[in-house]
Amino acid sequence: MGESLGLSVWTQDEAGPFQTIPYAGHTWRPAGEPKRQAHEYVRNGTAKLLSLFHPSTGQVRVKGVTRCPNAVLHPWLKQELSAIVDELPAPPENLDPDINRTLWERWCAALDHPPSLPDDLPSLRMLLICDNLKGHKTPSLVNWLTQHGIMPLYTPLGGSWLNMTESIQRILKRRALAGQHPTKPDEIIAWLEAVAAAWNRNPTPFEWGGKRAVRRARSRQRRHALGASGAYTRRPVQRPRHTIIEKWKCTCQVTH
Repeated sequence: MGESLGLSVWTQDEAGPFQTIPYAGHTWRPAGEPKRQAHEYVRNGTAKLLSLFHPSTGQVRVKGVTRCPNAVLHPWLKQELSAIVDELPAPPENLDPDINRTLWERWCAALDHPPSLPDDLPSLRMLLICDNLKGHKTPSLVNWLTQHGIMPLYTPLGGSWLNMTESIQRILKRRALAGQHPTKPDEIIAWLEAVAAAWNRNPTPFEWGGKRAVRRARSRQRRHALGASGAYTRRPVQRPRHTIIEKWKCTCQVTH
């Protein structure tokens, strides 16, 4: 609902760690002459991918790192989110403070641990979907987000499928590492960032869907036709019990 209400909705996640090992995948080799990977490899560190994703446009912002503590993640998030907020349309002027607080609080409804909102709230401009990790809930980071008009929303434990960044990271990993054998973390970082840059030249917007959404849509569209006209019902018409019993008796008599 965020985009339809004029808010910019972004999702955030960290992918990895990616090891310096041979990765399975397809290669441009002649038929019958597959690329052979060494069965031994040297553990030479790992790489991770910091990601920010805008589903409605398909744009992704990434940075490859070898480690991802808060001292690395938070400065990158603040830098990228500041650039994103600066590109957004200007907020409405002279917005009533009570209405502005209501706009913030509506996104806190039904949250188990809603963030504490300061008395002086800026205009709400962005929703940020991220995992339910302790590093994402650091008070200094949450306060910085609210001061810049960003409302953080956390997916529950076991609910990573609610974060669309998981999907774009899977695409980038497959395109960058399938069939490759990196020997250094710097190679993994360079390949992942290059694939993300190529993706942004012709991005594909994402929409909320999947198997659950398909089942719900199919349930809404399911119709039960009625005889003698073109009428239908959304649920089957239950037969009277005595009619079912009589039909069963007739079936038994015919069988005997």
